[in-house]
Amino acid sequence: MAEAQRHCREKHIDLATVRDLEDLNTLNTLKRTIHSRAWIGLYHYVDNWRWSQSNTSSYEPGETEFRLWQAGEPNNYNNKENCSAMLPNGEWTDIICDDPLMPMCFDISGPIKTFVHIRTWMTWTEAQSYCREHHTDLASVRNLEENQMVLNEADPANWAWIGLFRDPWKWSDGSDYSFRNWNPVEPREPDGSFETCVAADFSADGQWETLDCNEKAAFICYNVVPPVSKRVVKVRLVKSSSSLDLNDPVVMEDLLKKLKQRLKDQGLNGDVKLSWKKQWDGKVFHKEEKKRRDEL
Repeated sequence: MAEAQRHCREKHIDLATVRDLEDLNTLNTLKRTIHSRAWIGLYHYVDNWRWSQSNTSSYEPGETEFRLWQAGEPNNYNNKENCSAMLPNGEWTDIICDDPLMPMCFDISGPIKTFVHIRTWMTWTEAQSYCREHHTDLASVRNLEENQMVLNEADPANWAWIGLFRDPWKWSDGSDYSFRNWNPVEPREPDGSFETCVAADFSADGQWETLDCNEKAAFICYNVVPPVSKRVVKVRLVKSSSSLDLNDPVVMEDLLKKLKQRLKDQGLNGDVKLSWKKQWDGKVFHKEEKKRRDEL
């Protein structure tokens, strides 16, 4: 996969990132030409921690990276500790997401952020759903001051869920899109193996699976396509001969070539495409009754 990544970064943007279902549908059009596995940009990265509140406008530069782990944490014991909690001393630990704890939610009202401790035991996923339904989200802790605010609200005898969670799969271009299209038996934990890279298997309807990063496979890069603007312009033409049929395909094609050359002479050298717009009767040009001229 490393060779594929290097090639994509040199010649394009990066290995393919799949942001949503629309991107997936675009990716899967390659099934017509690729009939095996092909690398995409997703790979296993055990230290990829993210906040439940993902809106970047909620954070100042550097605040999404604030951490206050207890010594020796996070340790991802048995490869199962993908959620985080605050301990009674204010430090953090990673923990199994299905363990029952009391969550710390937060509310945002303009510049004011308040923390709310919920004294009901629930899993991390249940806590996230509860906080999003009744408040803003599970607590994001952006700095030492907010860490102290959470500690002041928390039960001094118990751990509390906060919104930091481990997403062990990361995109090569650094984006944090959470869309996935795993094969039902995937993803498998690497467990010390080199199966930490992801390929789309086009022999299995494009579903994703983990592979040894050292395997040779086809790969998919992506480019950023610039936005396309479209403009409709109405023109009037005066026929040089009464026998000339402006709706003749040969005549219309010749007119387009001349118009494009005129634009080029005026300094418009980009990728410009010109075409005629047909009207209700299938014709492009119609005679202008009052002025006796043909009109687009």
